[in-house]
Amino acid sequence: MGAPIHLNSAGQSSEGQWSDPAGSYATVTKSDSTVLVGVRGLYVGTAGDVLVRSPGSSTTVTFKAVPAGAILPILVEKVMVATTAADIVALF
Repeated sequence: MGAPIHLNSAGQSSEGQWSDPAGSYATVTKSDSTVLVGVRGLYVGTAGDVLVRSPGSSTTVTFKAVPAGAILPILVEKVMVATTAADIVALF
């Protein structure tokens, strides 16, 4: 896995926009405490709810009934344990 991309509030880094194609990937382990750095999207392999926190937020947001094979183009700091979707891959 390559170095994480650090994004500013406009979704920009020295390597490009957050909407550019992902350059690296990592399997996500659901955790209420582990902070993910530089995640700019999630691939959901098995359908379910995805509970996340965005960088710097203390609020959990639930994406309900995300279908298998979906890509969520979102900035993410945490994928919470209560997530029922599985086989999630972080996109950097």
